[in-house]
Amino acid sequence: MQPKPEDYDYDLDRALSAVVGVRALIPGDAFTAETLGTERAGNGVLIRSDGLVLTIGYLITEAETVWLSYGSGRVVPGHVLAYDQETGFGLLQALGRLDLPALELGSSSKAPIGERVVVGGAGGRARSVAARIIAKQEFAGYWEYVLDEAIFTAPAHPNWGGTAVIGRGGDLIGIGSLQIQQAAAQRRLEDVNMVVPIDLLKPILDDLLTIGRPNRPSRPWLGIYATEIGNNVAILGLASRGPAQEADLRAGDIVLGVAGTAVKDLAGLFRRIWSLGHAGVEVPLLINRDGRTFERQVRSTDRRRLLKGPVLH
Repeated sequence: MQPKPEDYDYDLDRALSAVVGVRALIPGDAFTAETLGTERAGNGVLIRSDGLVLTIGYLITEAETVWLSYGSGRVVPGHVLAYDQETGFGLLQALGRLDLPALELGSSSKAPIGERVVVGGAGGRARSVAARIIAKQEFAGYWEYVLDEAIFTAPAHPNWGGTAVIGRGGDLIGIGSLQIQQAAAQRRLEDVNMVVPIDLLKPILDDLLTIGRPNRPSRPWLGIYATEIGNNVAILGLASRGPAQEADLRAGDIVLGVAGTAVKDLAGLFRRIWSLGHAGVEVPLLINRDGRTFERQVRSTDRRRLLKGPVLH
């Protein structure tokens, strides 16, 4: 599964050398510590020669200390610059010199299904996977997250978080986010990686660098973890101190509708909530609990208000 240099029309080793290891330490009282842990590790990609590193945001959300590793044991500190809730991207600034080539941003929209890619982890070819794009389709995550067109690659990289997905031109076309299972031939399941397309970064990159967030109003957030069960959407859990918990929603509740519109899947639920306005808007939900149907008003919030901000030491 490891990529071989002779199979690609670019300098594979040079491209992979732009991938660094990311290790983040998060305070125990951080909002995301309960769900994501206080020690997180994955990968990042140097996208500018001045030390700008792109990664997947959940690795560095609320991080107090970040270390970037590369080469044979070299380590430099990093500083969290930004995290975009909508795309999932995170940006770091290396606080020491990285003697590495930067990986140029490519075009994810021009990468077709079936294209051969390399999913690169920190450590070069030995920690990378020769893969293909097997699908480009909508993805809805249980944590109030939707991508209109995510990239899916297989075989899966076992250490997927923040990996570089390198296209046929030797440029960066996506950042690894998840490993999921999908149906394959003969009713078996196969592991695939869900990748955030790089084209989503380009319109917001300047904002992330200047103000630490996209220059747009925040979406309403309820703090629910939900899943699809048949044609219904069920609440699996609630974020501590989140609006849904304060409104007495409970695990096991079925969400039948939002503001008079029926919902039957995760993407439909989240998009309907977002369509009501910006963070802070009142969200009327139609709930079924143990056979009883009722309406519950939930005052949404901006998720960022609950997160600790970056600390520069």
